Amino acid sequence: MGKNVHVIDRFAPSPTGPLHVGNLRTAVIAWLCAHQQDGELLLRFEDLDRANSKPEHEVRQVNELAQLGITFGSNVIRQSERFDLYREIVEGLRQQDLVYPCYCTRREILESTQAPHGPAIEGAYAGTCRNLSARDRSEREQSGRPPAWRLRTNNEEYLVDDVIAGPTPTVIDDMVLLRNDGVPAYNLAVVVDDAAQGVTQIVRGDDLLLGTGRHIHLQKLLGYPTPQYVHVPLVVGPDQERLAKRHGAVTLEDLGQRGIGTQEFLGELARSIGSVVERLKDVADLLDDFNLDRLPRSPWTIPSHWQTDHHDN
Repeated sequence: MGKNVHVIDRFAPSPTGPLHVGNLRTAVIAWLCAHQQDGELLLRFEDLDRANSKPEHEVRQVNELAQLGITFGSNVIRQSERFDLYREIVEGLRQQDLVYPCYCTRREILESTQAPHGPAIEGAYAGTCRNLSARDRSEREQSGRPPAWRLRTNNEEYLVDDVIAGPTPTVIDDMVLLRNDGVPAYNLAVVVDDAAQGVTQIVRGDDLLLGTGRHIHLQKLLGYPTPQYVHVPLVVGPDQERLAKRHGAVTLEDLGQRGIGTQEFLGELARSIGSVVERLKDVADLLDDFNLDRLPRSPWTIPSHWQTDHHDN
């Protein structure tokens, strides 16, 4: 980043349960990226999942991060408190004929074979409802299907200049901005909030890399700056699948129950990001030694003594 840019990173978990090792590792990398450049790391709760997001999960996640030495100021925002803002933006796009109602079910979308060519994003939309006639729309409305609202695009391709992955081509689709239950979609909320919080750098898991073109497209459409992207390889289990409870000790509480304290956890995590620092008290002890160039470019497999024994259920 340029020397005159005040670096603002953000960590944006969904408060639906405890943070797992992968979340915590990403938070540590984001904190180090920000503080090594005399910047700051903001906290945002992406609580669009209204069924499973709970205040007690927020408290627990804040406490877990604090155990590692990661703390935040009082300017925490919650997406659930910003629904009116997101809907206002969608309405502005509707007035420009840049969104259209979509009546497709999830199954219909998955069964569609018309997804855009190029590097595909999961759930890419084929444009089925894009050019419905007024009569077609009326029939669908009368059948009781509430519409989602999708952005009208031309399947543009964007090159994501990622710090870790390098230049990565991504193809966008007609993404949902407002779901059919009235809840704003992640792709919209995250772009609006990053701009509102002045975020200049985004550190997150590389499972989100191919969807980043969607965000860049929205940023350009809404007149927002594009932050620098740092997509971090995921943490996986011994089967090389994304980390899950079946893999064993995947939260700080799990590790504690196996006799693995915060300092030992931080030591393993430090090695996983290419650091050689020993005897860590908290994340600040990694500041002088951290270097993104040393971060492995492949997923990190959790240590064998964290993993579930074969006879465990």
